Amino acid sequence: MDESAPTAVLRPATARERTERARAGGGLPTLEFADRVPYDVYVRTEELHALQYPLSDDAGEMSFLVISQVMELYFGLTRFELREVQQLLRADDVWGALLPLRRAALHLEGLNASWQGLRWMTPADFNKFRNQLGEGSGFQSAMYRHLEFLLDLKTASLIRPFRRQLDVYAELADALASPSLWDDVIALLARHGHAVPAELTERDFAADRPPHPAVEAAWVEIYRDGGPDNHLRLLGEALTEVAEQFGLWRYRHLSAVRRAMGAKPGSGGSNGLAWLERSMAREVFPELWSARTYM
Repeated sequence: MDESAPTAVLRPATARERTERARAGGGLPTLEFADRVPYDVYVRTEELHALQYPLSDDAGEMSFLVISQVMELYFGLTRFELREVQQLLRADDVWGALLPLRRAALHLEGLNASWQGLRWMTPADFNKFRNQLGEGSGFQSAMYRHLEFLLDLKTASLIRPFRRQLDVYAELADALASPSLWDDVIALLARHGHAVPAELTERDFAADRPPHPAVEAAWVEIYRDGGPDNHLRLLGEALTEVAEQFGLWRYRHLSAVRRAMGAKPGSGGSNGLAWLERSMAREVFPELWSARTYM
C-alpha cells in the first residue's frame, strides 16, 4: 500500500451510474459528499497548494516559485513518457511508441509555455528576492538531469551535487549508466538490419557518444521510403518533434535569464548566460538532424 496516498479513496463509477446521477440531479452538479471532495482526493489539491514557501516579502517571488514547480512537474511527466517509449522500443513496438512520443512533445510545449509567466521579470524585479535563494539554482534540478540523460545529454560530473542525497544520487547514477532513449533507438535500427557497428550498441552508456556516420546513413535510408507503413520514418519524425521542443525550451531558458539578469554570474556558481550558451551547443539526436542534409 502506498503510505503517501490520501486516506479517502475514490470509488470507481460506471457510465451508467454517471448517467443516472445526472438524471437524478436534473443535470446539476453534485454538491454533497460524505467525505473529501473526490476531485481533491484525486488531484491532492490541498497538498499542492501548501507547497509554496516564499522566502521574501516580494509578491513577484510567488510567480517564480510556482512556475519553477510547474516546470519540475513537466520534467517528471516528460521523463515518464520517454521511459515508456524506451520499453516499447525494446519490445520492437515502434507503432506503440509513437503515442507516448507525441504526448512527450506536447508536454514539452506546455513546459515551454511556462516561461510566458515570467516575462514580466526585469533585473530589478528579480533582485528583490534573488539574494534569498542563496546558492539555489535550476541547474540543481535532479529531474531535469534525468530528462537530459534520457535525451543522451550525459555529463558524469553533474550528478555530484546530489552525493549527500543518497536516493537521488543512486537514481541519477543508474540513469547515467543506463542506455538513453537514443541508445535504444540505435539498437532498434541495428535490429532492423541497418549497418550499425557493435561499438554503438555495446558500450559504456555513461560516456559521451559523438555522432556516428553509420547512424546518420541509417536515417537517410529510412527516409527514402515515404510510405505510410514505414514506422521507422514516423518514429524519426516523432523524435524530431521531441528534440525540437526540448531545444526550444533551452532557448527560452536562455532568453529568460538574459531578460532577468543579463550576463551576471549564476546563483549556483556558473557564469550564467555563457554556461547556458555552451549547453545549447549539444544537440539532441544529432544524426537525425545531420541526415537531413543528405535526404
